[in-house]
Amino acid sequence: MTLRLTIAAAVAALGLLTLPAFADETVTVGGAQAVLIKPHGGARGSLILMAGGNGRLDIGPGGNIGSLKGNQVVRTRHAYAERGFAVLVPDGSVNLAAAVKYMAAIAKPVTVVGTSRGTQRAAEGIGAGARPDALVLTSGFLSPQSGEGEHRYVIKLVGGSPGVLPRTLVIHHRHDGCRWTHPAGVQPFLDWSKGKASVVWLDGGANDGDPCQAKGHHGFAGLDSQVVNEVVKFAGH
Repeated sequence: MTLRLTIAAAVAALGLLTLPAFADETVTVGGAQAVLIKPHGGARGSLILMAGGNGRLDIGPGGNIGSLKGNQVVRTRHAYAERGFAVLVPDGSVNLAAAVKYMAAIAKPVTVVGTSRGTQRAAEGIGAGARPDALVLTSGFLSPQSGEGEHRYVIKLVGGSPGVLPRTLVIHHRHDGCRWTHPAGVQPFLDWSKGKASVVWLDGGANDGDPCQAKGHHGFAGLDSQVVNEVVKFAGH
C-alpha cells in the first residue's frame, strides 16, 4: 500500500473524512430532464424550483446546467440544499403534478417556487391538477395589473378560482421595472386569493441591464440571501 493510501485510510478511520453535504444528479421526471439535489442525512422538505425565461436549462449529465445559470432560482439552488431541503430544478416542460409526486416520495412538505415566467408555468401546473403543499411566486405574472398586454397571469392560469391555491407566498421587489411584473399587480392578486396568499416586499440590491432579466430588481440582484431566507422560512412551516 502506498504512503498516500495509508494516510487516507488512517484519516478515514479517525472519522476526519466527511461526505459532501449534497450531490447533484440528472434525473428524468414528468417527461423532462431535471437536476436533483438531495442533502445527506435526510431532508426537512422538498423544493421544486421553476426558472423564468423560456425554462430550457440544457441539463447534461451529473446535474450540469447549461442555460439560464444566472436565473434567480437556478443560481441559488445549492443554498436551499445547504439549508436541508431536497431540491428539484426541472426544465420548463415538466409535468408539475408528476414532479410534486416524485418529490413527495423523497421529503414532504413539497413547495413549488416559481420566478418570473416560471410563475406562469407553476400556475398552469396547478390549474392542471398539481397539488403542492405550498407555493412561492417571485417576480410574478400575478394579475391583470401586473403588466399591460400580458394575458397569461397566475389568476387566469390556475382557472380563475383561488380554491386550488395552496398556501402561497409572494416575494416581490418594490421597484421591479419589468413591464410584465409591475408591483401594482401584487395587491389585486392578494385580494383575489381570499387570504391564501401573503407578500414579502424586498428593496435595494443592484439594478443593471434589461429590467426583465436576472441582473435587475426583477431578478433580485444582490438580494439572493434575503430571497432564500424568506423561502426557507415559509417552506419550513
